[in-house]
Amino acid sequence: MALRWYSTVVESHDHRALAAWWAEALGWTVTYESDDEVSLVPPWAEELGGRLPFEQVPPGLVFVPVEHPKSGKNRLHLDLAPHTSDDRDAEIARLLSIGATRVDVGQGPEVTWEVLADPDGNEFCVLSSRDE
Repeated sequence: MALRWYSTVVESHDHRALAAWWAEALGWTVTYESDDEVSLVPPWAEELGGRLPFEQVPPGLVFVPVEHPKSGKNRLHLDLAPHTSDDRDAEIARLLSIGATRVDVGQGPEVTWEVLADPDGNEFCVLSSRDE
């Protein structure tokens, strides 16, 4: 038996707005939207979904509404990496221009990643460029 990483769930006061932000940030597709949740998947998930074994279908992001505020640093966060053919600083500038903010979580000045937060304050990192 193989388990599949199906999705990562993100709580938000405005789940629709936050899902739209992440869809723009990642270039992902909204596959489901209701008052209870919004689901995003990478565009290739829909293209390849029927041809991949169950456990190889990529995970999505699911945004759900909550009433309580976020408190403290995330205990789980996403690490994003641009390809070496892309301009990492330009990608960070793009994320900042659509509503991300820089965040200090104690990472120090010598790290090779940039810590940002989405419009709801959820931290994520933009790593150095990668080939794979």
